[in-house]
Amino acid sequence: MRIPLLGAALALPMVFAGAAGAADYPAPQKKEWVLNDFRFHTGEVLPQLRLAYTTVGDPQGEPVVVLHGTAGSGERMLTPAFAGELFGPGQPLDARKYYIILPDAIGAGASSKPSDGLRMAFPRYNYEDMVQAQYRLVREHLGLGHVRLVLGNSMGGMQAWMWAQKYPGYMDIAVPMASVPAAMSGRNWMMRRLLVESIQRDPAWANGNYTAQPPGLGFALAYFGLATSGGTQKLQNDAPTRTQADALVDRQLAASAVGDANDHIYQWDASRDYDASGQLERIEATVLAINSADDERNPPELGLLEQGMRRVRNGRILLVPASAQTSGHGTTGQARWWKDGLAEVLRSVPPGAAR
Repeated sequence: MRIPLLGAALALPMVFAGAAGAADYPAPQKKEWVLNDFRFHTGEVLPQLRLAYTTVGDPQGEPVVVLHGTAGSGERMLTPAFAGELFGPGQPLDARKYYIILPDAIGAGASSKPSDGLRMAFPRYNYEDMVQAQYRLVREHLGLGHVRLVLGNSMGGMQAWMWAQKYPGYMDIAVPMASVPAAMSGRNWMMRRLLVESIQRDPAWANGNYTAQPPGLGFALAYFGLATSGGTQKLQNDAPTRTQADALVDRQLAASAVGDANDHIYQWDASRDYDASGQLERIEATVLAINSADDERNPPELGLLEQGMRRVRNGRILLVPASAQTSGHGTTGQARWWKDGLAEVLRSVPPGAAR
């Protein structure tokens, strides 16, 4: 077991996200697969579970699975700051070499979700269900017996920890980001519960039977976003006076809420029983855990990442230092901070190493 801390290696020249937009990678392909009679951990069965996914690159390339965060989608990972830094020629996940698979998790994107019609009668899924569906998509539908890499951000990072334990040897490398292999707890869970209850306590929610999105959704998302992401130094830099702070809050409150209230309730509640601490010794893949020092949801002072990594056979931590340019829990969505570390691991771990 080796757990070097790679944070010191991140004194990199600043590259702004806009410059990454010029990366030229193949056009993304949107697809879907229907899984019949999918059984959830609750015992509930959905006759048809639609799983949407996006791919980039040639299916003959080395397979890479990329998992999105809560309320996101595979397609929403295709930003200049993320895909623009990774998928282009000569970049760490050059789509001329890799076949990149970006699933939409259950309840998100174009996959089956409460807003399709079942509303609050939709099965109460959790991360276990989401990971099972992702794996079946890649293994059964795409027919991939092994993948080079599973990388996930935020919720996807938590799920990457689960993949590495549930399917040891299926991937050479696991890269969980903005996450820890520990039970959902503390402020992280408290804020998620308050987000859910803020929506449900709005009378306009009407037990999930609203005809228009409840106003409480936008307020809850704005509050949660500012409280759990953005970075302390960056927010102070962006709003050094009360007037500027008020203006920032006003912009957040004025922004249209993205998504459906019931979908958001399910998405955030799905983390309720997350705990990836149980079988860390089973992991065969090399693990590169990437977190940021200013992550509001996974503060490094708790030591949870280090505690878990001591039980991983071959793991290392890359901690992005906090600064006025990083953005707290959102930092790992900007690949410029960690792409060199990813490239080094891809060079150092041979294909098939975890078979």
